[in-house]
Amino acid sequence: MCFLAFTTLGFAQNDDKISIESLLNDMVDRDAIAQFPTTNFRLKQESSYNRASKTPKDSLGWYLNHDFNIKDKDHNFIRTEEKNGQKEWVLMDHIGPGAIVRTWMPFLSPDKPDTDIQIKIYLDGSKEPVLEGNMLGLLDGTGLIPYPIAHQSLRSSVSFFPIPYAKSCKITTNAMPFFYQFTYRAYDDYTRIKTFTKEDFNKALPITKEVGELLLNPKITIKGEQISLRTKIKPKKEKSITLPEGNGAIRELSLQLDNYKNSEVTRSVILKIEFDDEQTVWTPIGDFFGSGIGLHPFQGWYRTVREDGTMTCRWVMPYEKSGKITIVNLGDKSVKVNLEAIVGEWKWNSNSMYFNAAWKGQYPVATRPFSDWNYVTLKGRGVYVGDALTVMNPVKKWWGEGDEKIWVDGEDFPSIFGTGTEDYYAYSWGGKSTDFYEHPFHAQPRSFLYDKLNRKKSKEKNTSGYSTETRTRALDVMPFSSSLQLDMEIWSWTDCEMGYGVGVYWYGDKQTSSNRSPDEKEALNIPPLPKGFPNN
Repeated sequence: MCFLAFTTLGFAQNDDKISIESLLNDMVDRDAIAQFPTTNFRLKQESSYNRASKTPKDSLGWYLNHDFNIKDKDHNFIRTEEKNGQKEWVLMDHIGPGAIVRTWMPFLSPDKPDTDIQIKIYLDGSKEPVLEGNMLGLLDGTGLIPYPIAHQSLRSSVSFFPIPYAKSCKITTNAMPFFYQFTYRAYDDYTRIKTFTKEDFNKALPITKEVGELLLNPKITIKGEQISLRTKIKPKKEKSITLPEGNGAIRELSLQLDNYKNSEVTRSVILKIEFDDEQTVWTPIGDFFGSGIGLHPFQGWYRTVREDGTMTCRWVMPYEKSGKITIVNLGDKSVKVNLEAIVGEWKWNSNSMYFNAAWKGQYPVATRPFSDWNYVTLKGRGVYVGDALTVMNPVKKWWGEGDEKIWVDGEDFPSIFGTGTEDYYAYSWGGKSTDFYEHPFHAQPRSFLYDKLNRKKSKEKNTSGYSTETRTRALDVMPFSSSLQLDMEIWSWTDCEMGYGVGVYWYGDKQTSSNRSPDEKEALNIPPLPKGFPNN
């Protein structure tokens, strides 16, 4: 046995209030995400979604695509009001304790990362904003909030910096906004929160810097036992390795195949994991690690895919008594597999949850009539933590206008109603944004011909072929007490047939169930590239 030791990163807290510091700490605390939150909150979002979308029963309004503001007649915001004789557009107005945990806004012009619009954030009923500045520059990593917690993705301004407040939050702009999303935690009324101030922000800058460096250089920080499986797996066979008995948790899991010349191998090789005699993971390796179909390197906080083919995940996967990792080869040729896992200590308690990963694939998927494609529906208690979508688009025109719609605990209208698939994955102007990009919490490992090893150099607008988009969650995890349903709208500019495949990740109790089950037939139903595609 080989034992590896790591140091634990921790940040001092002045008291038990939720604060900038405590939320920054939570952002990089992988153990915390594996336990149901002891401080209750509901993740919600204010966005410029089309206000005509009111109910799925209205098939016309539900799928309208006018989810932006550009003319005076547009009203995809809360209201307007006047202050000191000047008009302000209200984008968010939450009453109660909360914390902004994600912001997203696109460039108004796809090739210019600028705007004249000023944004103001008012907290706890104050008449003066605690933060104000350029709507993009304030929240894109070039201004007050440093990179990588805030950054420019592809043609978008994105920030994950936490802005907590005890009583209320109102966000306004001095001109009509374009697209926008503000994702926030809505806490119970009695929750103790230390409201964001510029003074506290400045005091937290050393922690902010440390967290940023850690996000860009992810590593596990807990002592663990290394186990490995190096084997050759024949077609239609599987090989397994047993984890140490008793309380424990997988801290890091790495897998490498001998070659990836056949790109379909990342769909036909399956990762299967059992904890305490229950199978919680069944996912093709490309969809589990975020690479999609083929080997497409990227680095994130929870997963890294390296150029040498090593795929690594750092989800904490606890178990109470036993565990087993299995690699299944659904293909028609043998594969050599090098699997390594680090298993560390874990003290199981009533809030501990099992890590789950499932996969859904479908080909063909008709783009007309418009529809909602269900990623997953969960029943029971748990926390939703991410997904990786791979699509095959048979035409050049943009495929990703569809909005995410997420219902929690049986609500009548989604807690999260988005403005486009690319917006959900934190970029914009999808028809032009076919280049590779990566960030600790989201990435586009592949689009059209491009990935990390083959960057885009032209300005062509071609979104045909495979695209892989992935998003993992830290402060924007979604707890649910009884149910969660995540749908992604199918909305392409072309009437055609696409291929969809998604890996989804969540934590849940042993009794928590999903509508996903192993589907070997669909895993081998890999959508073909369009005729005449450059790589075909």
